Amino acid sequence: MTDKLITIARIKGAHGVKGEARVQPFTAEPEACFTYGPFLDKDGKPFLTPAKWRRQKDEFVVTFRETLTREEVAALRGRELLAPRAALPDPDPDEFYITDLIGLTALSTDGEAAGRVAAVQNFGAGDLLEIDGPDGRFYLPFTREAVPAVDIAAGRITIDPPVADEAPDEPSKDRK
Repeated sequence: MTDKLITIARIKGAHGVKGEARVQPFTAEPEACFTYGPFLDKDGKPFLTPAKWRRQKDEFVVTFRETLTREEVAALRGRELLAPRAALPDPDPDEFYITDLIGLTALSTDGEAAGRVAAVQNFGAGDLLEIDGPDGRFYLPFTREAVPAVDIAAGRITIDPPVADEAPDEPSKDRK
């Protein structure tokens, strides 16, 4: 399968005794994860088809068309549920799917090659681009200031990394 696969949900565990699953959605509109057709496995093959779902706090209880026992659903805990990238709606202007950013060439504002986007991370303070550069891997905040241009069609981003402040004149004292 040539289309990129996107993780749109994950099985959190079994619910009840009738083969229902607790599913955590990752889509902006939580119920949208059930509208992209059957869930695919990592090889792009149809895996599970949601038949009915109902919201329960921050997750959904899902009944699948495939007949599963509670034990079979429990064994799927942590399993990612995927959809083809082409099935997802186009993002709004200035919004991007992470998968579309991976592999883009990073160019400095003067056009010099700075590396390639390896991953997008978020450790709690905002998105960071993880870039494989000629001198090793580095992180860059995914902000308009640090990444003034993103051109998915051309396969590149323009980066303007922040400059670190000069080191202080006095060495810092160890904290105790």
